[in-house]
Amino acid sequence: MIEIPNSFIKLVDRYSQYRDEDIIGRYLPYSFIQSSLRKVGAEFTLVDIGNSLLGEPIHTITIGNGKNKILAWSQMHGNESTTTKAVFDILSAFLKFPKDPFLLFLKKHLTVKIIPMLNPDGAMAYTRQNFNKTDLNRDALKLQEKESKILRAQFDNFQPHYCFNLHDQRTIFSAGNNPYPATLSFLTPSMNSEREILPSRKISMKIIASIAADLSLKLPNQIGRYDDSYNSNCTGDTFQSKEVPTILFEAGHYKEDYEREQTRKFVTIALFSAMKNISNDSWKSRSIEEYFEIPENQKLFYDV
Repeated sequence: MIEIPNSFIKLVDRYSQYRDEDIIGRYLPYSFIQSSLRKVGAEFTLVDIGNSLLGEPIHTITIGNGKNKILAWSQMHGNESTTTKAVFDILSAFLKFPKDPFLLFLKKHLTVKIIPMLNPDGAMAYTRQNFNKTDLNRDALKLQEKESKILRAQFDNFQPHYCFNLHDQRTIFSAGNNPYPATLSFLTPSMNSEREILPSRKISMKIIASIAADLSLKLPNQIGRYDDSYNSNCTGDTFQSKEVPTILFEAGHYKEDYEREQTRKFVTIALFSAMKNISNDSWKSRSIEEYFEIPENQKLFYDV
């Protein structure tokens, strides 16, 4: 029997060995990830699930066949690419180390379905919106846009037990009222306007607390928590309201890392941490009080 915490740490420490070197920088259109998609498609289940308004393909990549199902999507905002880079780092780890005991454990206990780029038209234009200038993260109720419908179909058909909503945040955010950038921020979105903390929302709070604990030594004072004001138009709030524990990941600034290449490493670790804590139920040992101890984001910096 493997020691999960030790195996997790060993994999984290080998990050430079599996970082996807084909993907780099902030500008990340669909054409830049094609070679990486071809690599993972030979090992994992790569499925074309539709096309953007301009006809670019949108894919899912599925890892594992375990009972705990996770749906993750990245780059629903086209100019938020750090989490997409981290997703391919995760996939690269599975390719580079097929016999790693920790990764084999994840594949046995999880089924992870990933949409690496939901908004390829926005990625090409390096803008938040899709081709119709719609913010897909404000289209969860009306479902007016083609890409929004594709994501909802995956949610409805896959019926995940957990959702990971992957984003970038602006450089202006600090982790609390301290002179440290919020390199990573998390949120368990509200389920309703009363911001009730029902059982499914408690689960996502405890998972976030577990992630923060795992990263506390590697990223001290630079993990923040978003305000949980409810917006029924937002995807995370909508999925959370359906009693599916949903976690918002936000990649932010790290000192002198304007391309967010250091930040992608921390996102990769955070994603592995979340999968670890779900796969072995270690999140159950955490409390929701630990979640609220994560400092709430403030705006103490400026974009230059």
